[in-house]
Amino acid sequence: MNTRSSSAPSASSNNKDMTHFHQTIRSALIIASLALLASCAGVAPPAQNVPPVRVPAPDAGMPMPGGVFSKGNDTAPLPPAMAQAKSRWTPVRWAELPGFEDDKLHEAWNAWLKSCERPGPTFAPLCQDARRLSIASSDEQRAWMQVKLQPYRVESMTGVADGQLTSYFEPLLKASRVSGNGYEVPLYKAPLGLGSRKPWFSRQEIDTLPEAQAAMKGREIAYLADPIDVLLLHIQGSGRLSITEPNGSQRIVRVAFAGTNDQPYRSVNQWLQAQGVTKINPWPDATKAWAAQNPLRVQQLLWSNPRYVFFREEPLSELDAAFGPRGAQGVPLTPGRSIAVDPGSIPYGTPVYLASRGAAGNLQKLVFAQDTGSAIVGAVRADYYAGTGLEAGEFAAKVNQSLRLWVLWPK
Repeated sequence: MNTRSSSAPSASSNNKDMTHFHQTIRSALIIASLALLASCAGVAPPAQNVPPVRVPAPDAGMPMPGGVFSKGNDTAPLPPAMAQAKSRWTPVRWAELPGFEDDKLHEAWNAWLKSCERPGPTFAPLCQDARRLSIASSDEQRAWMQVKLQPYRVESMTGVADGQLTSYFEPLLKASRVSGNGYEVPLYKAPLGLGSRKPWFSRQEIDTLPEAQAAMKGREIAYLADPIDVLLLHIQGSGRLSITEPNGSQRIVRVAFAGTNDQPYRSVNQWLQAQGVTKINPWPDATKAWAAQNPLRVQQLLWSNPRYVFFREEPLSELDAAFGPRGAQGVPLTPGRSIAVDPGSIPYGTPVYLASRGAAGNLQKLVFAQDTGSAIVGAVRADYYAGTGLEAGEFAAKVNQSLRLWVLWPK
């Protein structure tokens, strides 16, 4: 799970409710190209239909970068190791990346094109090729990466290459624009003058102090029925709401991360374990079951985490609905192909090869460092963006497993 300290989510969102991206296209070449990319699904467990990002067709006669990927071609002398603020990068051969030859790279290319909307100076020179390669095969993309990029194994400063992978998602929850009929738990916009007091009121103080309640008055975005669902949104950092408006109409909006009260984050699962609770997963179902059996202690559970998250409402277009909220890089997250990292270990926008094994299965794939979170700290640490809704949430709840990372850095 990810507690957003970025502009995101976040986050990540209901693939069941996503609509396909439709638009008129002019040439048979682009139609065929988009058909290739429309098969994108992120990860197999939370299947997503992520539409391709439109890019211009290559000019006639323009050569497509690429070739044939071969481990035998990787014979040049290795460059020196590189140091980051919180990690050490050790150069390796492509052969060290498990499953790289089998990864369906075209499924990751939407995430690369999203990174190219806000590339840093290191990766900006590669974006023209990346756009042209969006209609290439995975083998062509793989060969191009071998020519342009050097893999480095990410390690701690003491040389430890093993780390931890968790996962987060964008919940889809029912809400009402006005309180009543069982919808009583508010979701708030950031209060005016939030930055004038650091840290701001704790979660308990927001619920009990007249001064804090006065500052929150009129800042309600919507009301939810279950306080655990609100806590879930606070932990994930963003979500989608199926809102019932005062006139009875319904629509789906995104609530994106808009700031916190700068209080420390405390895990409610750790609090439950300290109370002797042994069944804490799947989250949030196990927590809701405990709350139903201990209604007089629900506030105590909520107040165990003093951090409070504020949101902003965003409309959802058809294209927006296929992607997640904006991460710390400032670009929308791609289900199954975006990760949150510690930017002191891996800069935003970096392509990363990920290998992880555990209860959620064997993950070996190209992903992009596009987000961060207050709980995502350390050299070999990542939070995997699973997507939207129930299926993505069930998958994310399983992910707490071993991890190895390789950054793919321009030569």
